Amino acid sequence: MSTASPAIEPTGVFADAIKRLEHAARLAELDDETLERLRHPKALIEVSIPVRMDDGSLRVFHGYRVRHDDTRGPGKGGIRYHPDVSLDEVKALAFWMTCKCAVVGIPFGGAKGGIIVNPKELSHLELERLSRGFIRLIGDFIGPETDIPAPDVYTNAMIMGWMMDEYSKMQGQRTPAVITGKPIPLGGSLGRDDATGRGAYYCIKELERHLSWKPSEITVAVQGFGNAGQHVASLLHGDGYRIVAVSDSRGGSYRKEGFDIPSLIKIKNETRALKAVYCDGSVCEAVEAETITNEQLLELDVDLLIPAALENQITETNAGDIKAPFIVEVANGPITSQGDEILTERGALIVPDILANAGGVTVSYFEWVQNKQGYYWTIEEVHERLLVIMAREFNAVYDLMKAKNVDMRTAAYAHALKRIAAAIEAQGTQRYFSNGE
Repeated sequence: MSTASPAIEPTGVFADAIKRLEHAARLAELDDETLERLRHPKALIEVSIPVRMDDGSLRVFHGYRVRHDDTRGPGKGGIRYHPDVSLDEVKALAFWMTCKCAVVGIPFGGAKGGIIVNPKELSHLELERLSRGFIRLIGDFIGPETDIPAPDVYTNAMIMGWMMDEYSKMQGQRTPAVITGKPIPLGGSLGRDDATGRGAYYCIKELERHLSWKPSEITVAVQGFGNAGQHVASLLHGDGYRIVAVSDSRGGSYRKEGFDIPSLIKIKNETRALKAVYCDGSVCEAVEAETITNEQLLELDVDLLIPAALENQITETNAGDIKAPFIVEVANGPITSQGDEILTERGALIVPDILANAGGVTVSYFEWVQNKQGYYWTIEEVHERLLVIMAREFNAVYDLMKAKNVDMRTAAYAHALKRIAAAIEAQGTQRYFSNGE
């Protein structure tokens, strides 16, 4: 068995992620060498991006790209713009992407990127300069067969379009498959905009089938009303689920009777503010609702809690106050390992992020395939293919959870690790080479 240098032992958020890997490794019966390889990202790059601001001044931003593992295929993962981005966080996110791609069985490894910036403070022109500058610096680190970025927190289709265009200029030819999540006219896929929320919705529908839920009797709270949170809330609302609480970065609203989700989405996207309203056509009126914090939303007495904001929202500090018996992680890493232990001991069923939010990377894979083929699918084809994958893998994980009497997160990691291990061990491990076979 190979040994790791103490100088690069995992720390912080990444270390917390690795704890879950080691816990599930016993169930997956991993070779020690496979586990050792997954403890360490394969490669990373840190860059400084000089940007000429609109007032003529120069600012230097810092960015990262991490490729955790590419044994099963090119690295795949988003690029986030956020003031709290750190190398440790990006390493953890890349690790989760490795597991996420393996859970749903798509031929990618895990990668992630980020820039330390508050994009709300930049003009559109400054954002474009930053985005193109980042790609110029990491251009040799990414590629359609190497590492394929996508949108993440505070990045969007237009930013992906700028990045694809800049990379294409560097290559001297149009290269749409280097980036996914692009605008449709630039080679994006239909269905990519709601893929993360829709994938979580398909998981919830499978849970509904297993537990014989009646949607009208299920109360739901959604923390994070961005792209993914809006779409999963909208789809559930359309099926009759009662969405009683929603929040964004500024706070949230609670209404026992539930909200008209299309009205909330309309106002949020028009004004960037989350307001308790009901809209009839173009006329919107305020409705009575209680103002709550993000922390209070998490602790509401609801049937289904959907954390769809950022990581580390539920920790050992507040996990004991979480009342929802079912949690579907639409955000990446919203529950720490200590918080997870508390919730699991209490009997909560948690559909983990590496399964629940894998719809985004799955449709990103569809986009990559379409770019490579030069043939594009209808929205119905995208939704149908996504449903097949999400339902199949949800049930594989759910059945493993029941068969092994473990929590769903452990089952999901074990399911992923078996696929990753098969690829790593196909190249030979110490067991093979020491036996000389």
